[in-house]
Amino acid sequence: MKKIRNVLMVALIVVSMLAFAGCKSDTDNNKDSEQDDKLSGLVSVSGSTSVEKIGIATAEEFMALNPDVEVTYEGIGSSNGVKNSKDGVTILGTASRNLKAEEKNWGLTEVAIAYDGVAVITHPSNEVSELTKEQVQGIYKGEITNWKYVGGKDEEIVVVSREDGSGTRGAFEEIVDFEDALTEKAIIAKGNGNVQTTVAKNNKAIGYVSFTYINDTVKPFKIDGAQPNSENVVGGKYSISRPFLLIYKEENMTKESKAFVDFILSPEGQDIVEEKGGIKVN
Repeated sequence: MKKIRNVLMVALIVVSMLAFAGCKSDTDNNKDSEQDDKLSGLVSVSGSTSVEKIGIATAEEFMALNPDVEVTYEGIGSSNGVKNSKDGVTILGTASRNLKAEEKNWGLTEVAIAYDGVAVITHPSNEVSELTKEQVQGIYKGEITNWKYVGGKDEEIVVVSREDGSGTRGAFEEIVDFEDALTEKAIIAKGNGNVQTTVAKNNKAIGYVSFTYINDTVKPFKIDGAQPNSENVVGGKYSISRPFLLIYKEENMTKESKAFVDFILSPEGQDIVEEKGGIKVN
């Protein structure tokens, strides 16, 4: 009997040791799994100045949720952002226009993260508050040069446009239909912010900016009777609108950059899009 008890005790000890080893293994595996799931590293983004406010705001919230991740955003224009994503200079590029035919052949993935309207703006003191798209075209082509021809004072129209490579400029010229026909007298301002500031300081000026740059220093025109706002873009009443795109090459994507894209498209990310003046995609 004593011998049997000793055998049973040894068996219990062995079983206990195996159970402990199994628990430890499970714990170690869980720790390894948690470490594998943890996000860390750099997510680099470059591109459109129109997307910049949304990009920075979503990046800040994403970094707050993932303290070991750094997201950088460089506002250098849509064309440069698309090229950077193609060349791997940054993991992600952004564009505030549709991709051009040449760019579509670069093997890029494009994801719409928001929609935006382009507001045609003037100085708040301007008596004119509404234009047709045809009148806007005439102004930017240099065919209409005085405010009196569109219901305003007898004053020269000072045309303000964007630099080459700007997504806002590309979208605006395409939608208003005056590509490669911009008046030579136009003042060229780099970035939405500079257009806004230039127009705000000149009571004869006209310019165009992303909806996200409308404030009380400038006055947006109604276009063909429609106010420039999100509701009218979604309802198809305001026609000068475009997508905000994230662009990347699949082979350059990391789990951190994929998680950032997913975050922007999440309900929380889309709320930030709306807070920053964009129009939700879902």
